[in-house]
Amino acid sequence: MQKYLFLVFFLFSGNANSASLSDTVATLKYAIVAVGTLQADRTPPVSFLGTGFVVADGTYVVTNAHVLPPVLDVLENEKLVVFSGKGNKAEALDAKTVSIDAAHDLVILKIAGPPRPALRFGDSSLVREGDSLAFTGFPIGVVLGYYPVTHRATLSSITPIVIPAPHAEQLSSRSIRQLRTPFAVFQLDATAYPGNSGSPLYLPDSGKVVGIVNMVFVKSTKEKILSDPSGIAYAIPGEYIVDLIRKAGLSP
Repeated sequence: MQKYLFLVFFLFSGNANSASLSDTVATLKYAIVAVGTLQADRTPPVSFLGTGFVVADGTYVVTNAHVLPPVLDVLENEKLVVFSGKGNKAEALDAKTVSIDAAHDLVILKIAGPPRPALRFGDSSLVREGDSLAFTGFPIGVVLGYYPVTHRATLSSITPIVIPAPHAEQLSSRSIRQLRTPFAVFQLDATAYPGNSGSPLYLPDSGKVVGIVNMVFVKSTKEKILSDPSGIAYAIPGEYIVDLIRKAGLSP
C-alpha cells in the first residue's frame, strides 16, 4: 500500500513542477521582445537581431550589447526597434540606447509607448550548480512569427569567462583584457541559438531573472582555443544587469 501511495505522490509532484513552469511562462512571455531594425524601403523591412526583455518601470528593455547594429543607416531611415506582442499582432516600438556595459555585453534600451509587463530579478549569487532554470526567447529569429520559445536548462557549471590559453597567439586582445578583470558566467546544458542572445534566464517557479543568455560574446571568448566550438550555452549572471539598471538611475 505504501508503495502505491509513493507512486501517486511522485506523479503528482512531477505534474506540479511542470504546471509551475507553464504558469510562469504564461505570464512571463509578455515581457519578451524581439530586437531589430526597421527600414520601410528595405526588403524585408525588418532585420531581426536578437531577444530582449522588459525591465524597470515597463518602458526599458535589456539585451546583449552585441545584438545592436554597429551603425544605423539614418540616411535611409533605418531605426532601432523592439517588437512587442505575439504573432501578427506584434507591434514595432522605437528604441534608443540608454546605457551600455561593454565589459559584460549588456545594454539598456528605452522604448516608446505605454509601460509593458516587466520582469523582476532574483539573487544570482544564490544560484547553484545543478539548479533547474529556464530561458525564453527567439532562437531562430522571427521567421516563424513572433512566438517566443522556452527551453529548460540545468546550470552545469559556474566558470570563468576566459581561461589562459596554452599559446599566446590563441588569445585575442579582448581575452587579454578580460584576464585582468575576470568574472564568472553560467554554463548551461540547454541548446541555445544566436537568436537567443538577450533571452532572460530565470527561476522556473517564480520567473525571477538570474541571468541573460549570451551566445556570441561569451562563446567567442570562452571557446576561443577550441578548433570545433561546442554547443554549450552560456549566460551572464543577473547581478551585472541589476548593477547597470541602478547605474542608469532606474529601479530593477
